[in-house]
Amino acid sequence: MDSITQIALGASVSEAVMQNKVGRRATLWGSICGTLPDLDVLIPMGNAVKDFTYHRAESHAFFYMALATPLLAWLILKIHPQTKEYKIRWLIAVFLSLFTHSIIDSFTVYGTQFLLPFSNYPFGWGTIFVIDPLYTIPLLLGIGALFFLTKKPKLALKVNTAGIIVSSLYLVWSIGAQKHVSSVAEKSLLNQNISVSKTLAGPSPFNTLLWRVIGMTDSGYVEGIYSLFDESEAIKFKFHLSEKHLLHTIADGWNVKRLQWFTKGFYKVSIIDDKIVITDLRMGIGELYFFSFVVGGKNGDNIIISAVEKLEPEDFNAIDPLKRVWQRIWDENIELFPPEKPLESDAAS
Repeated sequence: MDSITQIALGASVSEAVMQNKVGRRATLWGSICGTLPDLDVLIPMGNAVKDFTYHRAESHAFFYMALATPLLAWLILKIHPQTKEYKIRWLIAVFLSLFTHSIIDSFTVYGTQFLLPFSNYPFGWGTIFVIDPLYTIPLLLGIGALFFLTKKPKLALKVNTAGIIVSSLYLVWSIGAQKHVSSVAEKSLLNQNISVSKTLAGPSPFNTLLWRVIGMTDSGYVEGIYSLFDESEAIKFKFHLSEKHLLHTIADGWNVKRLQWFTKGFYKVSIIDDKIVITDLRMGIGELYFFSFVVGGKNGDNIIISAVEKLEPEDFNAIDPLKRVWQRIWDENIELFPPEKPLESDAAS
């Protein structure tokens, strides 16, 4: 999730544990612990694929969080020795601020490896977008109450707790919405005689009303859009070609295998200016994607492994796509897929 959400969640959870015992120190340290795991993005891993797939790894693992909790609680007590009688509460507040960070991240589609070192499986249920105001706003209102209702501390705590409950119920709603959309997608694929090996339903930006469904086929993938307000429970799918045969000679390359694993098979292969590109289909729409990597190249008739490059959409403008998302929620006749956009090299290593 975005940094504001993680800060708000950590602060809310910490205050709920500390119960106004230490003033606003709980808010401060909860927000710090809530954002600490994401500092792994500041650590270079070696190349763009490693940076992509090692994010949300050890720093988001429960085991390492449990090891770090006593150290962080010790640091807090060193800075605020007058709160030492609340040592147990601090331990619980710190751990839950870290723990909930990974939990909410796992509801996005990216992939959170929270079972390391026992398993590196990237959990990503994909029921909520990485930024969703309807999840975050209740948490912010709860934090706001703690600061503005200082003369009514019990009421402020109740509002903060309510914010956590409402946000949690929104997650439950997102799970139900995803299950419904997945059911509609399965029926639509069956009725249209489209054979797929796997499907994925994920929310569009900033909401859980409009959903994107992708299904993997032998030669590519199909993509469809469905709003919970659509009158017809039939998703129209558009086919996209994936040139997976381009990977045959470089299939054993670490970057190729790593991306295939991390995307759980939801990827496409294309060739751009003699560069072999793997694109994560889970985070994007139509021809607009945010995680595309050069893993090889064409040298005459030969396919070779090349230096890794992360590609970005050229001249990306988020306003028009977001307008279409809003319009498509209410009108199933709106065309949501943006026109094809060229990719340009962003970095190489």
